[in-house]
Amino acid sequence: MKNERYGDNMLENKVAIITGGTRGIGFETVRLFLKSGAKVALFGSREETVNKAISELKEENENYEVIGLHPTLSNEQELKEAFKKVDEKFGHIDILINNAGISSSTPLINYTEEELDKIINVNIKSVFLCSKVVVPYMKEQGSGVILNTSSMVSIYGQPSGCMYPASKFAVNGLTKSLSRELAPFHIRVNAVAPGITETDMVSALPKEVIEPLIKTIPLGKIGKPIDIANAFLYLASDMASYTTGEILQVDGAARS
Repeated sequence: MKNERYGDNMLENKVAIITGGTRGIGFETVRLFLKSGAKVALFGSREETVNKAISELKEENENYEVIGLHPTLSNEQELKEAFKKVDEKFGHIDILINNAGISSSTPLINYTEEELDKIINVNIKSVFLCSKVVVPYMKEQGSGVILNTSSMVSIYGQPSGCMYPASKFAVNGLTKSLSRELAPFHIRVNAVAPGITETDMVSALPKEVIEPLIKTIPLGKIGKPIDIANAFLYLASDMASYTTGEILQVDGAARS
């Protein structure tokens, strides 16, 4: 397979937590990290989807060191308990990828407070809380990597569903600010901003949202989850040891 060119040891002895790890970009990143020698804890929203993901990975390679948990990402106490389990299982935590997220295409005047709160909880609060909980582990060991999933629409906006790009703009702000705050502790913080990618989230969006965006892609194709996973692999690895505070756009040069 084409990904084997990275070698099996790029993340050897590293321990990663990946939220939203049961499907799409998150699942592909879990798989790639495992292939690259990491031990991985994947977080999902439901026990059944977590178990399904673990089973699929174990069928692929029974020697993968992977566990699954399903804490509520907007609940700090549940996160503390989950991160402690990961630390007790693997001995340390080197990498956190805040990938869990939900999209929206709701017009402004149709937004309910319930939908607004849900987007904020999943797309912003979870990134803040997971980062807050993992930092003490990274400070203690003297290094770490926090990576966030942003989006191209955080930069360009989208025709409808304003709170999705707004939430990802907040993720960019967290990324930039935390990179400066945590640099003295040798903790790097970056984000990947995917363009249109073949995921369930994108498939759920209406054509009137997706089609105008596709026309802005000079490479003439939609990205695949592995394209985003490769970006995360680079940023998580020592190859990016002098890179922090960056929002890496992986969008086929799409500009609108």
